[in-house]
Amino acid sequence: MDELAQTARAYEADSDAFVDKYETESIAARFWDDVDPTFPGDRILDVGCGPGTDTATFREHDYDVVGFDLTAAFLDRATDAVDAPFVRGDMRTLPFKSNAFDGIWASASLLHVPRSDAPNTLEEFHRVLDAPGTLVATLKRQGTDRHADGDRHFERYTPDDLRALARDADYDTVTVDGSGDRWLELTAKRTD
Repeated sequence: MDELAQTARAYEADSDAFVDKYETESIAARFWDDVDPTFPGDRILDVGCGPGTDTATFREHDYDVVGFDLTAAFLDRATDAVDAPFVRGDMRTLPFKSNAFDGIWASASLLHVPRSDAPNTLEEFHRVLDAPGTLVATLKRQGTDRHADGDRHFERYTPDDLRALARDADYDTVTVDGSGDRWLELTAKRTD
């Protein structure tokens, strides 16, 4: 079973409810003072962009952003709402040239990738990052409850797990910060 495809099917099946939920707040806007200085340039890939809420925030701040998602219904809504390019695809095999972006924003999206695919996915992110480039990803912390997952797949990590995965994927600087008791933020930089 492909957990990422299963998750995309769950999002497609109830897309209106998820769009209504995800359109209510831009995480990038909420934490903009921390987000903005993180990226060394203006070419951003918003991986798992959903209906484009964070993509819109990057556009409003004059970033050259591309929204990317596997869920067609999300991209349909994003295309109608945001003046930015959107691409449909699987984050495990990005359809972009190497060194195409200065930053990758993966807010609550990488967590849908099965753990066995996470190393290759992080390597793929590294490939499309130009140097210097920064990946910011938010993921669920290991030990948090699983009762709300339903048909969607979620991987949970410890800070040490995330640090090891990013270092193994050849990122030069890796930090993992906790956001409350449920979330972790991975910041991984490519310097060369």
